[in-house]
Amino acid sequence: MRLRTTVAAALGALALVLAVPTSASAATGDFSYSFVGLNGEPQSVTLHDPVSPGCTTLAEVADPGASEPAFAPQNGTDEWVMVFTEPDCTGDSWTLRPHGNPTTDRLKLRSVFFTGRH
Repeated sequence: MRLRTTVAAALGALALVLAVPTSASAATGDFSYSFVGLNGEPQSVTLHDPVSPGCTTLAEVADPGASEPAFAPQNGTDEWVMVFTEPDCTGDSWTLRPHGNPTTDRLKLRSVFFTGRH
C-alpha cells in the first residue's frame, strides 16, 4: 500500500511539473557580430544575455535587398548557437559552441537561434 501511495505521489508531482508553463530565459554572456554600416564602415553589435531559446533576426541586416549580411559572429554565451544566412532562422546554418573563439569574416549571418542547451 505504501509503495502505491509513493508512486502515485511521484506521478502527481511529475504531472504538475510538466503542466506548469516555463517562461523564456536568457543565455548568459554576450553574442557579438559585425556588419557594414550605412557609412560603409564596419560596426560591431553585442547582444547581452539574449533571450533563449529563440530566433533573433539581426535588425541591421534583416533585409537581404538592402544590406549585406553580418559577419564574424562570436558566441560568448553559455549556450550552443546556430547562425543562419537568412532572416527568421532560415537558409544555411552553422553551429557555434558555447564560449567559442571568434570566427572569420567569411562566416555570414542574418539571424541566430539560441538553443537553450548549455
